[in-house]
Amino acid sequence: MQAEELTRQLKQEARRLGFELAGACPAVTPSGAHRLGEWLAAGYAGEMYYMRERLEACTHPRHVLDGVRSLLMLGMNYRTAPPSAASPGTGRVSRYAWGTQDYHGVIRERLRELADFLRGLVPRAMVRGVVDTAPLLEREFGQLAGLGWVGKNTLLINQRLGSWFFLAALLIDQELDYDTPYQADHCGTCRACLEACPTGAFPAPHVLDARRCISYLTIELRGPTPLDLRPFVGNWVFGCDVCQEVCPWNRRSPESPEAGFAPAAGRNPAGLSALFSLTDDQFRERFRGTPLWRSKRRGLLRNAALVLGNQLAANLSDAAAVAALTRGLEDMEPLVREACAWALARHGTRETHAVLRARLTREPEEWVRQAILVGLAH
Repeated sequence: MQAEELTRQLKQEARRLGFELAGACPAVTPSGAHRLGEWLAAGYAGEMYYMRERLEACTHPRHVLDGVRSLLMLGMNYRTAPPSAASPGTGRVSRYAWGTQDYHGVIRERLRELADFLRGLVPRAMVRGVVDTAPLLEREFGQLAGLGWVGKNTLLINQRLGSWFFLAALLIDQELDYDTPYQADHCGTCRACLEACPTGAFPAPHVLDARRCISYLTIELRGPTPLDLRPFVGNWVFGCDVCQEVCPWNRRSPESPEAGFAPAAGRNPAGLSALFSLTDDQFRERFRGTPLWRSKRRGLLRNAALVLGNQLAANLSDAAAVAALTRGLEDMEPLVREACAWALARHGTRETHAVLRARLTREPEEWVRQAILVGLAH
């Protein structure tokens, strides 16, 4: 089959499967490969050590599929309902994690169908579909395939969809009819994303210091959140959408028809106090198979404690939050106990100080004891 016809049919099938964006590009070394090395050398990846380990693999798509000649870059819209404000006792969840299904599972199933469709056209074709877990610079290839440009917030932006879409790729050993790379940059002089970031995570346009990014702090970071950044986490219990919400290109993006991405009960926003009452089995049953499971139980409870602490400091929470944090002081995880201690100290009442002093007498972890002492001193 000729490259033009193969590409046309693949794009048509991709759109039928729910990918609103589809563009083809050659399998080459991406122009941004050297920038990734510089970014890692600057320490911006924080504790995401796997990125350094996979740096060499990111230099060419052949490390994902041997013999690859082309990539079909795909975008699936996930913009659904408008975000709701976090009321006292609740926390905001990043829009991509609102649904009942993990987007990885949704997209992988569609990629399998698209791969089967390709094999129906070219029986001996080698093909592999990936969605943000392989060593592939998806945004670079998305721009090379004509899907959009990389904005100052480091996200790929499409003029029609904005940045509310998941990127995926189908790597194949066949030649395709390649799209024209996207050359324009429509960010212009706009600095909305850079200036709106609560933690100042952009040291320069197009550069993200992940160590300060709320998404990193609430999802990727496994240890305690740095003290100086905790107040700026605000109401975000999982991820952050600030740099996307302020982007002008996201004002008129269409809504996604994918039912699995629509907000599940208690995700927009999420109730926090009740989380501290869940048993391990209940927690697993509620969150396993959803994007929020990535933080694991201890990470999600750490985040919940910080949000409740910020609300208590602003007199925006209530007795239920204090009771939940007091319960969290007895948690089996030191990470959760320390976060709860910080949150209760932010409240600064006689009641919470009494709770902290009582916990201090039986806290076995020295670093948690020190956190309690600091909280009592302030």
